[in-house]
Amino acid sequence: MEKLDGKSMNIVNENIEKLKELFPEVFSEGKIDFTKLEEELGLFTNTEPERYNFTWAGKSEAKTIAQTPSTGTLRPCKEESKDWDTTQNLYIEGDNLEVLKLLQKSYHKKVKMIYIDPPYNTGKDFVYKDNFKDNIKNYLEQTGQVDSEGNRLSTNSDTSGRYHSDWLSMMYPRLKLARNLLKNDGVIFIHIGKHELHHLSLMCNEIFGETNHLGTIIWDKGNPKGDSNTVAYQHENIIAFAKDIESFKENNHFQRPKKNAQKIINKANQLFKKLGKIAVSDDLKKCIKNFELEIDIKKFESEYTLERINEEFQQWLSKQNFSNGEKAYKYIDDNGFVFRGVSMAWPNKKKAPDDYWIPLLHPLTSKPCPLPDKGWRNPSETMRKLLVDNLILFGVDEKKQPERKYFLHENMEENIASILFFGGSDDDLMKEFKLDFDNPKPYMFAKELISYNCTDSDLILDFFSGSATTSHAVMQLNSENSTNRKYILVQLSEPTGQKNYSTICEIGKERIRRAGEKVKADSIDKDLSRLDVGFKVFKLDSSNIKEWDTDFDNIETNLLESVENIKAERTSEDLLYEILLKYGLDLTLPIEEKTIDGKKVFVIGYGSLVVCLDDDITTDIVENIAKLKEEYQSEIMRVVFKDSSFQNAVVKTNAIQILKQHDIDEVVSI
Repeated sequence: MEKLDGKSMNIVNENIEKLKELFPEVFSEGKIDFTKLEEELGLFTNTEPERYNFTWAGKSEAKTIAQTPSTGTLRPCKEESKDWDTTQNLYIEGDNLEVLKLLQKSYHKKVKMIYIDPPYNTGKDFVYKDNFKDNIKNYLEQTGQVDSEGNRLSTNSDTSGRYHSDWLSMMYPRLKLARNLLKNDGVIFIHIGKHELHHLSLMCNEIFGETNHLGTIIWDKGNPKGDSNTVAYQHENIIAFAKDIESFKENNHFQRPKKNAQKIINKANQLFKKLGKIAVSDDLKKCIKNFELEIDIKKFESEYTLERINEEFQQWLSKQNFSNGEKAYKYIDDNGFVFRGVSMAWPNKKKAPDDYWIPLLHPLTSKPCPLPDKGWRNPSETMRKLLVDNLILFGVDEKKQPERKYFLHENMEENIASILFFGGSDDDLMKEFKLDFDNPKPYMFAKELISYNCTDSDLILDFFSGSATTSHAVMQLNSENSTNRKYILVQLSEPTGQKNYSTICEIGKERIRRAGEKVKADSIDKDLSRLDVGFKVFKLDSSNIKEWDTDFDNIETNLLESVENIKAERTSEDLLYEILLKYGLDLTLPIEEKTIDGKKVFVIGYGSLVVCLDDDITTDIVENIAKLKEEYQSEIMRVVFKDSSFQNAVVKTNAIQILKQHDIDEVVSI
């Protein structure tokens, strides 16, 4: 029961509601566009030429944010990682805007697929608050869910005056930066709900180009909302864009395996192997030795001919719960390939041209086979080539019309459907892992999407990683296909309010650990040495250097003025990975640690970069470091020291000359 508040009627609000009923089109994010209102009243004051335009409040600032360099770094966290020394996977904790900036050099055009599930802007989602003046400080505030004054950050409520604009401003710079990381033939998949589908499509048209839109996939989750007052929304949308449509079409098919194709091929291979086993069996060798070859070969042929294997294969196929189209692939040829017969009759209503009536003679009877009523599908030249290539399937005699052979291994893929049916989520799986996470995406669905476009050694990026579904999907695919796909996951360290796992990142890392062990346990392949179930953890933080020059191009300038500018609480490993980022090197490159005259020296990428960050460096140490070029036979070697490392200014000056004498011209200090 409502209570009277003792206040008089709000006349202004009443008038606004009446105006909304009359002119709904003049309202945007709850505010009146007075120019549009004037136009609805017949007054047109805008004399500028009209053009198609997609904009929102804050778009210019969003563009500025995308172009502002980061002053942060990624600090290694070995204790929270798994298989640090060998893994090629990365898990990065931090605001994905800053992380994407930091990855620009190291992973420019190296990512084959981006797969993200960003906040849907339902009025309850946490929306990242970007501050281009000091985004690192902003990130540290966000992880505590409070602003600089200690006030708790709110979600992006649909009552906000910039409801859509705030979401668009959050997404724009992230997608802009993400595009730079895609290979030319790369692709991005973006999950999105109904609230921002239209706006996201327009934004992606602008960032990726409308011609690169591959389509929108409808994911039917099979769980309609019964309490909806409008159309029950039981699906999500996955928007797909290519980086460059021409490169994409040249190197990708955007197809998926037919549902049961691999099962059919595997069964055929299993049966076909019987022929080879009999040919080298001990019994057959014994028969040859005892001069009983003729009798026993007949025995074996009667039991293990290709015809017998085909019979067994067709019996198996008929019992499977496959579609009729799949069951049509019911033959195995003498190479062990599965195929089906397809009509070669002219498909059109009118008769085929004269050149499409070549007679076909049966290979055994040499009698002509019946011609189709309207001629063959192919001209005589093509038909002759099909004959030569043994791609025409004849019957037992000339009475059956020949068909064209279609091999399953050449036709086992189909275009991705616009609607994918995949019910449920990973709720049960997360319970099995004893992890609590709201609405985790099914890793099997993610696995299917990744399999469409990524092959061996491809890199997948997910910068809204949530419960780390993408990593699970990648590991499962690698296990099934003996491939080596890699991933980079990025997640804001949002508090969960849980006792065991205080942040989403804690849940994500634990999910990867447990999923990795499950994948290994379930793997059919007993040799798991190739399977990478590890991950390197990095955490976003401010730079290790007190006054780092944000112009990254200046990193290659020669020795700076001597100053102790390294933060006291930072380790040499912290500084090492910041150097890798600024040089644009992969964070999973092999790193050797050597001890030279008692000093720790890092050798990266088999000698392409050498870093020594210890103090009290002498000319003898520099001499020994210079000898590494010959040891690694590296064509180009770069050497980095800490600026305050040298014993004195003389050693610092001589260091450059010593290294130059060993053909090392690039010497840098920080």
